[in-house]
Amino acid sequence: MRDEIIAAVKAAGVVGAGGAGFPTHIKINAAVDTVIVNGAECEPLLRAHQLIMASESERLIIGLRAVMVATGARRGVIGLKRKYEEAVTKLQAVLKQMNAREIELFFLPDIYPAGDEQVLLHEVTGRVVPEGGIPLHVGVVVANVETLVNVAEALSGKPVVDKYVTVTGAVNKPATFKVPIGMAISELIQLAGGAKVRPYAVIDGGPMMGKLTTDDQPVTKTTGGIIVLPRNHSLVTEKSTPWAAIANRAKAVCCNCRACTDVCPRNLLGHSLEPHRIMQAIGRGQYHEADVVTKAFLCSECGACDSFGCSMGLSPRRVNAELKRQFGQARIKNPHNAKPQSSRLHREYRLIPTKRLLYRLGLGEYDVKAPLQTEPVTTKYVRILLIQHIGAPAKPVVAVGAIVNKGDIIAVIPEGAAVGTNLHASIAGQVYAVDRSVDIRTM
Repeated sequence: MRDEIIAAVKAAGVVGAGGAGFPTHIKINAAVDTVIVNGAECEPLLRAHQLIMASESERLIIGLRAVMVATGARRGVIGLKRKYEEAVTKLQAVLKQMNAREIELFFLPDIYPAGDEQVLLHEVTGRVVPEGGIPLHVGVVVANVETLVNVAEALSGKPVVDKYVTVTGAVNKPATFKVPIGMAISELIQLAGGAKVRPYAVIDGGPMMGKLTTDDQPVTKTTGGIIVLPRNHSLVTEKSTPWAAIANRAKAVCCNCRACTDVCPRNLLGHSLEPHRIMQAIGRGQYHEADVVTKAFLCSECGACDSFGCSMGLSPRRVNAELKRQFGQARIKNPHNAKPQSSRLHREYRLIPTKRLLYRLGLGEYDVKAPLQTEPVTTKYVRILLIQHIGAPAKPVVAVGAIVNKGDIIAVIPEGAAVGTNLHASIAGQVYAVDRSVDIRTM
């Protein structure tokens, strides 16, 4: 049974739907005692996960049980916020109906980043993941809500071809849609009634960890939200600030107040990451302080340090990200692997309330419902990127002119690749381009 589950998940191309897109068949090929469902949805404005938990409760439980079988876990925990009332009610009813006594609900505090897998794991189990480690190192697998729904579908032979996406911000009708992978973001914005402002900017993901993108880009397996904002919004300005300006500010403005460290979620878990010390070293031009600057490896890039901690407009997050990029180019590996046994004293008093963060980001006016639309979404054209996951790009197995049906495999894990995933056609039609993507048009 275990091998069959892993094989089905691999064949279906299931990846982490709410993060970097790590292939799920690799993640669940492990032995753990607990599987945690990440239903925190801690990024302000996003709604998809809470809506999935309410509308797909039974399939979520089926997927969770399958992962528990694959990993040998005896405990399953769904971590979510009590304010997701419809999801709580539906899940409680389904758990009772399915007699799922091995699975429980765990109510998380309404904080950011409750959805960080290490923060979530600590809230649920009290364990601390080692520096540079993953949940597996403390006997846990953490899986996204939509990922588990896709696992349930994979058991029936259905591949991943659709994605739940919240479209919100400065649009006329904020909503959450289930759309074909590869659909253009511009079409999603039109589904949400179109943009209310011109010119506008687009964030792919949440306001904290999402990236600026353009509306001609396609939806991928990891797209969880599309946020439309006026181009002059402060959040857009921050995300579009060039690295040179970030570096100059870091060198000239930091007052070494340590506010960034005081709110750093990884520091609060007991890790040795201290953003303010990294900023000090950068300010002094002392990049050679290896023990200090290499702690950037421990940064999750959640943005708590710059969006909530720093009062000087600096971005320790961007500094850490750039340092990690440079270390990667120099083939320098993370030397930090301490194993804290407990979180910091008084951690609970330094947690970031989601509501306060929302207003700190200047997004209060956009904090509205984005209900799940039940009407099927169709499109005449998709561009399915060959790299939308961690690992090697998928290898196309179709050529220009090929006729494909929805669900047909169009790209596979390259031979010899340690990490990768399969891709499938999200609409029926004809392949008209194969390059960095497989492009399909309806006939």
